Amino acid sequence: MQQLLQKIKGDRVIWSVVLVLSLFSLLAVYSATGSLAWRNDKSSGFYLIKQLFFLGAGLVIIFLIHRINYTRFARFAVVLFLLSVPLLLYTLLFGSNINQANRWITLPVLNITFQTSDLAKLAIFTFLARQLSRNQHVIKDFKKGFLPVLVPVLLVCGLIAPANLSTALLLGATCCILFFIGRVAGKHIALLAGVGIIGVFSIFFISKTLNIGRGATWQKRIENFIGTGATEKDADSNYQITQAKIAIANGKLTGLGPGNSQTRDFLPESFSDFIFSIIIEEYGLLGGIVIVGLYLLFLWRSILIFQRCPYAFGAFLAVGLSFTLVFQALINMAVNVGLVPVTGLTLPLVSMGGSSIWFNSIAIGIILSVSRYVDEMEGASFNLNTAQH
Repeated sequence: MQQLLQKIKGDRVIWSVVLVLSLFSLLAVYSATGSLAWRNDKSSGFYLIKQLFFLGAGLVIIFLIHRINYTRFARFAVVLFLLSVPLLLYTLLFGSNINQANRWITLPVLNITFQTSDLAKLAIFTFLARQLSRNQHVIKDFKKGFLPVLVPVLLVCGLIAPANLSTALLLGATCCILFFIGRVAGKHIALLAGVGIIGVFSIFFISKTLNIGRGATWQKRIENFIGTGATEKDADSNYQITQAKIAIANGKLTGLGPGNSQTRDFLPESFSDFIFSIIIEEYGLLGGIVIVGLYLLFLWRSILIFQRCPYAFGAFLAVGLSFTLVFQALINMAVNVGLVPVTGLTLPLVSMGGSSIWFNSIAIGIILSVSRYVDEMEGASFNLNTAQH
């Protein structure tokens, strides 16, 4: 055990955050999946064991990835990006339709589904970190510096948006932040934002006109959010968010206690998109604050890694991957408390899942790899200075 702990490097605070979130995940998933297990004729502990397996495998992935020098990921950035594009296109055209959206690919033989957008997020941030670090001397030039990173972002977001608009918007916003940190000209970032807005409205208009895609779903969610969608004919338009608010109201300050949720059997996706509501119901407002604090702590420690990293590639890689993970968490929690329309984004490392946990684990492993390299370099520098004196 002691030998294993000695091999665990990188930011110990991030490791601690991951472990605490995993513990919350096990407790919340076990509590929220009772009715799901009953409907599927499973034992009460079936989904707990399943989640334990995914989280355990995720921790192993983090450990293995963080042992790899992060600079090696630059070699595969282009290949990974070129692989993700056709996979996104295939998913859009022929992907498995779950919850009225083609976001998943089912792997043959294994019969495991995964969202290709999760792979695309890793690919695009690794690719952007590589390009931004290599093109810093011409990054202000539109043709030589900005265009080579603009086109991949538009391509990936454009392929994700028709089936998963929230992920595309999250990805685009994080890329804008990465461009700002990477010294891209403000007018060029504004151009990306403008093209993105035009693209969203174009996809929505085409979807509504041709009656294809998810345009009607997006419109309904926005109408429900602003209070114009619910009618007598469609009385359950706000059912999800109403049940989530009931769960939050039940939790009050300290919660009903672990396993004592009263709305878990009525709230759809209580183990996935709306698991934060169940956590507040069982652990109260204080429990919710702890979850928010854990993600913000994760982001803060990642920013410290970014500030300490002497090489642009590692710095961009750490900040890009951490921002997208934490932003997804904040948006999910905002949906649960009714601050933004329903999006379908899960709570990273907490919601019940499989491949999504593993892709997030890869991202965290890369961040810890950057941290580990920085720590080792600072340690070597300290030893050298000590020896000289």
